[in-house]
Amino acid sequence: MIKTLFTSESVTEGHPDKICDKVSDAILDAYLKKDPFARVACETFCTTDSLTVMGEISSTAIVDIEEIARKTVCEIGYDSDKLGFNGNTCKVDIKIKCQSPDIAMGVDNSAEYKADDADKYDKVGAGDQGMMFGYACRDTKELMPLPISLAHKLSKKLAAVRKSGELAYIRPDGKTQVTVEYFDGEPARIEAVVVSAQHDEEITQEQLKKDIIEQVIDKVMPDNLMDKDTKIFINPTGRFSIGGPAGDTGLNGRKIIVYTYGGMARHGGGAFSGKDPTKVDRSAAYAARYVAKNIVAAGVADKCEVQLAYSIGVAKPVSIAVNTFGTGKADDEKIAAAVNRVFDLRPAAIIDKLELRRPIFQKTTNYGHFGREDSDFVFEKTDKKEEIKNELGV
Repeated sequence: MIKTLFTSESVTEGHPDKICDKVSDAILDAYLKKDPFARVACETFCTTDSLTVMGEISSTAIVDIEEIARKTVCEIGYDSDKLGFNGNTCKVDIKIKCQSPDIAMGVDNSAEYKADDADKYDKVGAGDQGMMFGYACRDTKELMPLPISLAHKLSKKLAAVRKSGELAYIRPDGKTQVTVEYFDGEPARIEAVVVSAQHDEEITQEQLKKDIIEQVIDKVMPDNLMDKDTKIFINPTGRFSIGGPAGDTGLNGRKIIVYTYGGMARHGGGAFSGKDPTKVDRSAAYAARYVAKNIVAAGVADKCEVQLAYSIGVAKPVSIAVNTFGTGKADDEKIAAAVNRVFDLRPAAIIDKLELRRPIFQKTTNYGHFGREDSDFVFEKTDKKEEIKNELGV
């Protein structure tokens, strides 16, 4: 058997970069709630005592950006000076301008669109050039890689015991990491678990380690994959009382591997948070996940990576590529051709099919954009698997 190790990490919502992701998406949702066609590219930066919101927004809606930013930071848990960052009192600086007319021109009328064109999906061009990747595999029931799935579950549980008061000394910042040992591509055991949790100054390391093992790790990690040789590291430096923006600066879009597949699949480099769905960095990445998940759910492959590429101002993708890593029941080229027939991957078609003009994006900020069991996330449905089977005769 071939033995390999693979590691993925997750971060909690109190991590400085995740604060910024959540503020950006909270602002996006506020605009989409009032104006579903708002053009939003919102960036957020935070440091010790201040938060800056930047970017380009064109909308008929009027939104109190400062109020949303402060409320979001407080909801995360930074609502007291004791924590080194306080959403009630921090300085909020807003630097927003309208979307460039050069970009808007290509989005509003694609290169393919003609005045007598009856196909409405030809009209909207991609909001930027670039390539986006989607991935699915059989590691978990939600068809996600096991390392990132477990890392997210750990960070989500860490937040839950903090918010419930079960471990009231835990503060909002934190990180988790899981290493899975694979035999011949199948998950076999957990090699290592790392949890770093921000905490009140007075708690002892002995108490913290005991509590994290009993209330977080033991409640999340599958017993059948843990063994006596599994390594567990909790706050390896020995102390983590200074965290959040008091300990590090934050910027949205710096956790793109945490967003997606934990490094198991490639990434085109574009961030998601704060971007409306005309930005293919976001919408096409969701579409690529939708395609890959349906291919695996159809039984066409055990694992699948889909790449989509776009040119700014052009509706149709310039390329569609499929990689099944030797697990496909048809050639990758034939699967890609079937994808082109089954899925409409023009931006406007993606937006309609995946219902992306709704204010659903703040929920995606933490614990991964994919593998979510939430009816709002249409891109997680497997409603195209029968069409794929029929196209390929599988």
